[in-house]
Amino acid sequence: MSPVRADSIFDLSGKVAVVTGGSKGIGLGIARGLARHGASLALWARNEAVNAEAVKELEGLGARAIGVGCDVSSEEAVVNAAATTIDRLGKIDICFANAGFGAIGRFLKMDLEEWRTVTAVDLDGAFLTFREAAKDMVSRGEGGKLIAVTSITEEFGTPLQPHYAASKAGVGALVRSLAVQLGRHDIQVNAIQPGWIETDATARAIGHEATNQAVLKRTPIRRWGRTEDFEGIAIYLASDASRYHTGDTIRVDGGYSIF
Repeated sequence: MSPVRADSIFDLSGKVAVVTGGSKGIGLGIARGLARHGASLALWARNEAVNAEAVKELEGLGARAIGVGCDVSSEEAVVNAAATTIDRLGKIDICFANAGFGAIGRFLKMDLEEWRTVTAVDLDGAFLTFREAAKDMVSRGEGGKLIAVTSITEEFGTPLQPHYAASKAGVGALVRSLAVQLGRHDIQVNAIQPGWIETDATARAIGHEATNQAVLKRTPIRRWGRTEDFEGIAIYLASDASRYHTGDTIRVDGGYSIF
């Protein structure tokens, strides 16, 4: 891939981006796109071995990258991860709250602990991540980008994932609230809403023939999404190209939601 021109509106040279859950799946797809466009990367993830492999790959793309062990459901861990990122890379310009946990659970048998196991990562984690990144952005006064990764489950009924769907809907509301509050600081806040994407988390669904065919029949593009399908939208939302675009949720679902 040819280097991005330094005068391109999509050039991310000199920018530092955090991607939570950035060591695999959609998060790694996002990180690859940012790396190819010049950003330095901090990948926050719990599995440090997998994180190290992702860092090595991004360095192979010519990016400066670090892995930071972090469980986003822990306030202390997020505070420490932000401090480590700023200490090692100097700042946070761009932050993708991508880390997520999608468990299966039946509502009538679900206890509060099971509910909170998911919401702690998917909703609380986004809040904590954005809070710490925004503190640095506001204190430096140079603007910034906060981007959440939500899910089409916030729009469609998901009978076996009420805790996951509620969390993602909450993140969508958080995005809109922060877009209003932080706009005066030249911080744009948006969300990416994936559809059915090929990742480790969806491998079981893809392997289930009835589910696989149901998804394919309803998706006009007639395939599952791939992690590379998120590079372009990530670059746009992280770059100066989107400086007047805020408070929005952009679906990347191959047309699933309109058919």
